[in-house]
Amino acid sequence: MASGRLIKLVLFELLELAAFSIPTLVIVEQFATAYQRTRNISEKTHYWLIVSCSIAYVASMTLLIWVPVKVLLYKKHHLRKKIRGWRPVMMMCVVFTTLPSFSFSIAVTEVQKNIAGTTAVLPDTLPDLPVSLVLTCLIMVDIIEKLRIYPLRGSQKSSEDSRICTLQQITTVTEQARQSEENPATPQAARGIESSRGEVTTWSQDSAFMGPEEPSFHSGILRAMSRQDVRAEIFLWSFLLWSDTIEMLRVAGHPAVYKSGWLYPVYIFSFISLLRVIFTPKNPLLNSLGILFQDLPFIFVRLSLIIVLGTITPVLGLCKNVLVTLSYIYFNHLTKLRVFSAFEMS
Repeated sequence: MASGRLIKLVLFELLELAAFSIPTLVIVEQFATAYQRTRNISEKTHYWLIVSCSIAYVASMTLLIWVPVKVLLYKKHHLRKKIRGWRPVMMMCVVFTTLPSFSFSIAVTEVQKNIAGTTAVLPDTLPDLPVSLVLTCLIMVDIIEKLRIYPLRGSQKSSEDSRICTLQQITTVTEQARQSEENPATPQAARGIESSRGEVTTWSQDSAFMGPEEPSFHSGILRAMSRQDVRAEIFLWSFLLWSDTIEMLRVAGHPAVYKSGWLYPVYIFSFISLLRVIFTPKNPLLNSLGILFQDLPFIFVRLSLIIVLGTITPVLGLCKNVLVTLSYIYFNHLTKLRVFSAFEMS
C-alpha cells in the first residue's frame, strides 16, 4: 500500500502538471475558433492545425523542460539547496503558460477585429473564463509549492501561536522594567532581567509599540471559531495577494478597453505584476518588487484609464496603489532623513 507521503507527492505533481498545460490548450482552442470564423468556410483544416500545434507545444514543453527540471529538483538535493530566493516551478509556469495564454487572449480580440475591418462583431464583454483559468492555475501552483513543507493530515499550529509566547514575554519584561524604574535600588533590573536559566533578557523600545491585548478563548464555541491553521491561511492569502491583478484583468474585458489599444498596456502590466510569484514568499526583496512591478505601474494605468475612459476601473484600486506606494517610500526611506527621524512614542 502506498504511503501518505507518496500519495501527496503524486497528487501535487498531477495538479501542477494540469495547471501547467490546461490554460494554454483552452485559450489556444478559443483562438482557433475565432480564427476559423474569419475564414467563412465549412472545413476546419486551420482549426485543427492550430489545436494540434498547441498540443505539440504543451507536450514539448512538458517533456523537454518541465519533466527534466522536476527530476533534477528531486534527485539533486545539493542543486535544490543552491536555489535561493526564487522558485523554478513558478518561473516555468509564468514563462511557458501565463505568457502564451495572455498573448493568445490578445490575439483572439485582434483576429475578431480583422473581420471585415470592423469591431461590430466583437461581443459586449470578453468571456471571463480564459483569464480566470490562467490565474487560478497559477495561484494553485503557488499554493501547492507552499503546502509541500506541511502535512495534509493532523493539526498544525499557525504562526500566531508562536507569537503569543513572545508577546507574553515582552509584556512581562516591560512590567518588570517599569517596576525597576520606580525602584531605583535595583539598577540591574533596569538593564536586563535574568531568567531561571541564567539568560538576561534586555528591554528595548520595541516593546512600546505593542498594540492592545487581544482576547483569548479556552473553551466553548469561541475557541473553535478562533482556531487558525497556517495551511488554511495559505489558501486565503494566496488569492488575496493577487486581487489587484485580478481586478485589473477584469477591466480588460470592458468593451471600451479591448476594442481599443488600451488592451495592450493592461495585459502587459498585469503580466509584469505576476512576475513576483517567481520569488519565494519570504524573500526580502518581495515588498520592493511589489511596489515596482504592481502598485507603481498600476497607478499610471488606472489614472490614465480614468482620465480617458472614465471610472471603468474602481477608484478604490487607484487609492490602494497610491497609498501603498507612498507609505512604502515614506516609512522605508524618508524616515531615514533627519527631519523625519525623530523618535515618537504613542
